[in-house]
Amino acid sequence: MSHAYEAELNVALEAVRRAGRLCQAVRRELDPETLEKKDRSPVTIADFGSQALVCQTLSEHFASDPVIAEEDSAELQTQANAPILERVVEHVCSACGSSPSAATVCEWIDRGSAKQHCPRYWTLDPIDGTKGFLRADQYAVALALVINGLPTVAALACPNLPVDPEDEASEVGAIFTAVRGYGAQVHAMSAEAGTPGRPIKVTRTDDATAARFCESVESGHSSHSDSARVAELLGITQPSRRLDSQAKYAVVARGEADIYMRLPTRADYREKIWDHAAGVLVVQEAGGTATDINGKVLEFTHGSELVNNRGVLVTNSSLHSQVLAALRDAGVGGGGNV
Repeated sequence: MSHAYEAELNVALEAVRRAGRLCQAVRRELDPETLEKKDRSPVTIADFGSQALVCQTLSEHFASDPVIAEEDSAELQTQANAPILERVVEHVCSACGSSPSAATVCEWIDRGSAKQHCPRYWTLDPIDGTKGFLRADQYAVALALVINGLPTVAALACPNLPVDPEDEASEVGAIFTAVRGYGAQVHAMSAEAGTPGRPIKVTRTDDATAARFCESVESGHSSHSDSARVAELLGITQPSRRLDSQAKYAVVARGEADIYMRLPTRADYREKIWDHAAGVLVVQEAGGTATDINGKVLEFTHGSELVNNRGVLVTNSSLHSQVLAALRDAGVGGGGNV
């Protein structure tokens, strides 16, 4: 379907597809000894390589657009990290089919160094879910175009999610896209540019007792104890699906779960925009709702943080008011203590 942001969507889709493939290539090189030593250099290589590829792609097509991203190249350029930079450059060269210098790759990474809100900008998390990456579990490359404070175009690559969860033989590696007002789709990461995606929709569940949560694997990212209290108040008995990264948004958007809560673990914590912008739009365009835990609209107008919001609540829309009420009753939402 033709729309005003067709060019932006195509560029975003290609950018995260290239970045996701780079991440897969780095992940294939991991061996048990690396993981046993808790060596994080592979995820560092994938993180910087992913950001370099996405920012380079955006620069080619939308040179005047700022990018608010998670990384910058300062630490990468230290003498101690020279071997890591060398590996980043190798993977970027392989992915883009050219031979940029280390200095050029660092310039691409630093295209993501914008800090301030403006009427039109991109926000990027080059690898959301680093522990999931290391465990060969879920992680994501999350890119969104924000216009006048609203996520408007999103591309969310989930290299370890199946394209079709109902097909046991489905290929692994899915990209979720959305354009405001035009719905959400899932694409195979292996597909060629221009291949159409398949529309996705949230569930229609309106009975909370039949609902299913998904939540973070790491309790440091979201309060599992508060989630358990809310589940009890709602009468939810199904076990939560725990997975890393914005893959949780994708799982809700295509109906594998009904509710995702990101509940603050401390009162002063504010979420980063790159952790949510792409996923929020994908869920909204699949028919779901995303607010903070007090029911406030998420405000992408304050630089890199959601400074006026506490936590995040994502549902299939039908359950949103029920979950907000349970959060208030549990003393989590409605201005209650964390």
